[in-house]
Amino acid sequence: MAKVKQQVYDVLKGKFLVDEDAPKNWRLLIFLAVLALIMIASSHSIDKKVQKIAQLNKERRELRSQFVATRSDLMKLKMESSITKKLEEKGLLVSKNPPQKIKVIN
Repeated sequence: MAKVKQQVYDVLKGKFLVDEDAPKNWRLLIFLAVLALIMIASSHSIDKKVQKIAQLNKERRELRSQFVATRSDLMKLKMESSITKKLEEKGLLVSKNPPQKIKVIN
């Protein structure tokens, strides 16, 4: 038990960094630090991408609703009743007589 306690104290004091096997330990620590930095950078990159995707989805929904509203306005404008109202405002009236075919015979 005393040996385990001494090893824990040695690790907490950092003796493993100044022993004769220190270069091996330093290489491992530097490798782990680089891996940690890569992991942190990767998670930040993923967060940015998730936020961009959410923003693009919101913009897509807004554009879709604008498209639907514009299409319904266009359908209302194309209705015969709205066309006749606009023509009446300009002084044109709907004909009472139906159109007739004109046949040209040579």
